[in-house]
Amino acid sequence: MSDAPLTMIPAERRELGTFIDCNMASTWVEGKLRLFPGKYGEDPLWGDYDELKWAEGTNALEVFARRPEEYTRCVLPPNAPVGTPGLHGAVWFESIYSASADGRKLFALYHNENYPSTLPYDEASGVGYRDVDWPSGLHGDGSPQAVPRIGIMRSDDGGVSWTDRGILMDDHDAHLVRAPINVNYTFPGGVGDPCAVPCGDYLYVFHGQYGYPGVFDTATYDPEVEASAQCVSVARVPLADLDAPVGAARRWDGESFTVPADKVGVPIKALQIPHTDGGGPVSAGDKSFYWGPSVSWNEHLGAWVMVMARVDAPFWVGDSLWYSINRNAGLGEGDNSQEWSEPQLLVRRPGYTLWYPSLQPLGTERDVERRYNTTLLGAKARLWFKQHGQDIDAYVSEYEIEFAPVAEGQA
Repeated sequence: MSDAPLTMIPAERRELGTFIDCNMASTWVEGKLRLFPGKYGEDPLWGDYDELKWAEGTNALEVFARRPEEYTRCVLPPNAPVGTPGLHGAVWFESIYSASADGRKLFALYHNENYPSTLPYDEASGVGYRDVDWPSGLHGDGSPQAVPRIGIMRSDDGGVSWTDRGILMDDHDAHLVRAPINVNYTFPGGVGDPCAVPCGDYLYVFHGQYGYPGVFDTATYDPEVEASAQCVSVARVPLADLDAPVGAARRWDGESFTVPADKVGVPIKALQIPHTDGGGPVSAGDKSFYWGPSVSWNEHLGAWVMVMARVDAPFWVGDSLWYSINRNAGLGEGDNSQEWSEPQLLVRRPGYTLWYPSLQPLGTERDVERRYNTTLLGAKARLWFKQHGQDIDAYVSEYEIEFAPVAEGQA
């Protein structure tokens, strides 16, 4: 598959004026573009947060320039007591789907992280995690790793307040890669870091898949088997089921969407890094993999565009951002959802760690007229990403990207 050319155009540096630690979700609500950055809920590793907020503007330039005091906290459901039904762990809004013309009815896909202390294993349901041989996390030796899963919330007031609709996708305790095998200081398994795009009657959920495809046991563990099930994957859920999403999603099985939401799907082969290029099992810590996909339909190209980060070392360390193109408009036909081009380098910043790239609209009249947002864009877009280093920890933008359609006769 031939790749679409793009041009990186240096632009005036911008920095988001509030905390963000996830894919940037943007959508139009009653004629204004709204952002939903931040984090909310209980987190025994980093501390509890109440920083999931929203801000709006008449265009992207205006809303991305909002100051901290111009953001408003979302009204969110409280965490349920441990061992009882309800919301557990922390949540981040990674993708927003608008289900009404005015944008007041919204569904948010959230990344949800839990630990054995917030979601202990329940024998009856099989949900939760056993605190056995638990691998070390982002605070170093002795700190716990989190397990991600994906849920859905609904708003009927444009994102001011939300109700939890439940967990869309999960990964069971048996698939978690534990110590001493797991030395990555990231995740032991799970599914997370999603981006969702509507296509036909479905919402297609691109996400990271981090666990072991069989029952993990140190005596039978095979690194090749682990790597075969990772990393960027896709599932889908009917739009009609977003209000009751538990059990409604299906993952890709290699030929179609048949795998239940809590079973192991087959990842997008084109986005797996070969062993010869440093790829391998996530738990190893010194292998490379792509993660955090952000997907948009590009009207100018007539194609889907994915941007993503890449991990090359423990603690989510990676200094580069990448992109891939899928020219199949109908993601549900055949294996169209799997037909992504070989990833190409967008940005590299040696000495820094880059996370959560996203393409966002500009502030032009056309961008406003077409209601461009995170998942719908045109000939030009703004690249945003989180940059970590000794002298910076911010969500920044320093480039515009201009897309050029492939010449007639090319694939």
